[in-house]
Amino acid sequence: MSDPRDYPAEFDRIEAAVDAGQTDLRALGFWRLLAKVKADPVLAHHWAEQAGRIDRKVFEARALVRVPVWFGNGVLLVGTLAGAVAVAIALRTESETLAGLALVFAALDWSATFHIPAHWLVGRAVGMRFLAYYLRDLMPPFPGLKIDYATYLRIAPETRAWMHASGAIASKIAPLLALAFWPASDAPGWAAWAIAGYEVLIIGTDVFISTRTSDWKRFRREMRIARIQAANP
Repeated sequence: MSDPRDYPAEFDRIEAAVDAGQTDLRALGFWRLLAKVKADPVLAHHWAEQAGRIDRKVFEARALVRVPVWFGNGVLLVGTLAGAVAVAIALRTESETLAGLALVFAALDWSATFHIPAHWLVGRAVGMRFLAYYLRDLMPPFPGLKIDYATYLRIAPETRAWMHASGAIASKIAPLLALAFWPASDAPGWAAWAIAGYEVLIIGTDVFISTRTSDWKRFRREMRIARIQAANP
């Protein structure tokens, strides 16, 4: 598989297996093949269409629930607006307890609703497309945004890296944005400490979990590919 002359047969074998009903791309060797293809920008562009087609077929076969991108973005926008309403309540209410609860709600709400739209905004800005929102798991329901892998492969790896990082960064900025309204509200000190504690918690989650399983792992992977490409012009 290290010889590019073998790649046509490998891609055809994997696509035929997917068409026959196999959906475990790791077991089929798809991701190992892609790692080699991504190391060379010429090969990445050449194989983007077929790789994207294979990835899309598996996604459509495995996704339990999926909805259009515009619908998912709309739902998250409504969620973001709910956080804005909570901040408005915190600034106007005479109840310290209500103000504190409203700010904490805004911090949690924005941390959740900023994440995926940040991926979408950055991805679209650099030329990526997205297929659908979907549920990764039913219990608990956790949404994901599926990338059109063909457009993903055509983008420079360092740009792909920052697309992955954008969601993690946005979700960390969100609680700080809510906290910025605390001095202007009548919210008690515990609200500020709760938001600050949540910020520390999610940063810790990024450091100890995301670098191994999520956005920062993908960031590191794509930056590593960028270094490989730079070392082999």
